[in-house]
Amino acid sequence: MVVDVKTRETSEVETEQLATGCEAIAEAIRLADVDVMAAYPIRPYDGVMQAAAKLIANGKMDVEYIVADGEHSQFEIVKHACAVGSRVFVGSSGVGWFYAFEAIAVTAGLRLPVVAICGNRALDDPGAFGTEHNDSLAVRDLGWLLPWAETAQEALDLALMAWRVGEDRRVSLPVAIGLDGAFLTHSQHIVKIPTQAAVQRFLPKFDLGDRLLHPDNPITIAPQVDQDWLMEIRRQNDHAMRQALGVIREAHADFKTIFGRGGDSPFLDEFMTEDAEVVVIGQGTLSLPMKVAIRRLRKEGHKVGLVRLKWFRPFPTEEVVRSLGRFKAIGVVDRDYSFGSPFYGGVLYNEIRSALYSQASRPAIVGFIAGLGGREIEQPMATEIFEKTEAAARTGLPAGDVCHWIGVRE
Repeated sequence: MVVDVKTRETSEVETEQLATGCEAIAEAIRLADVDVMAAYPIRPYDGVMQAAAKLIANGKMDVEYIVADGEHSQFEIVKHACAVGSRVFVGSSGVGWFYAFEAIAVTAGLRLPVVAICGNRALDDPGAFGTEHNDSLAVRDLGWLLPWAETAQEALDLALMAWRVGEDRRVSLPVAIGLDGAFLTHSQHIVKIPTQAAVQRFLPKFDLGDRLLHPDNPITIAPQVDQDWLMEIRRQNDHAMRQALGVIREAHADFKTIFGRGGDSPFLDEFMTEDAEVVVIGQGTLSLPMKVAIRRLRKEGHKVGLVRLKWFRPFPTEEVVRSLGRFKAIGVVDRDYSFGSPFYGGVLYNEIRSALYSQASRPAIVGFIAGLGGREIEQPMATEIFEKTEAAARTGLPAGDVCHWIGVRE
């Protein structure tokens, strides 16, 4: 199908196709004119490998496609390719992501804008192929930018944003896009595929500038500095992460102008929040079952809504505080766990509590852990989440634990 997409700048013609989240990422790799991609199969990210291989075999994409001997080698390949000026892509899932952890940590420390996806799945042991966010979240403090996609369309769009933001010289940090295993990596959606010309207007060519590793440019890569310069280097990375917030805002504005998508905010997506007293916040495909519950509860007179967080790192504290501060209570739904954390909550729960702590008037914050390992968040579970959050709005938080495990068999 061919459709006309009119933007404020120009009129473009783009195609529509039925694609999984993984297939949408492969299209983004083609459109971004990636130079080098490394691959090693682990579910559920491996659908990107297969889709990219088909594009290459059909003559639709020209990329150096290297099948590695393992996840560690896979991330080392793109790290070094990026250092010599190549636009790169890589991906993994679950324990494969952890096997590459040395290279993943070094990539952020070196300020190399590698773009990756993490097809989120449960870590072994016990393992499952379904969604958990702990694999991606393991790098949250290392200097990786971490967005999460809701749909296959957003997966493609976020990938283009990732190269734009990560490669910006004010940032120059790696980006790992979270795709919920099975729910997004393997489910099909109608996806609008932009034209190459439109992508070229949005995404400039990759240029490392004076940080390019080349014989004519003698620089040190991966130095061992001990106490002499390490704090200064860490502070530079901190500055880059702070800069990323503004760069994301700029990229989002340009993306919306050229492609006509992206919503009002680059960081948050709100659903039925205008008159809401209580909202739930979460990431990724969680919003799909929650929206169904919200429509039903609205018919019953409940003033409930949803806020979806698009970027976990950099954490958009200003936007989160401005949005969530106007509600009576917030239910934070984690598809992850953080054993032994304050109030035994999930990672996002404690981030939200921290962001709102310094506000003079704070809503009640209730934590929920749900849908681990790919378990469906069914409508009775969604209803329970809203009921407990509404109760906190009426009577305040109960004594003791304020984080609940939802849908767990006794």
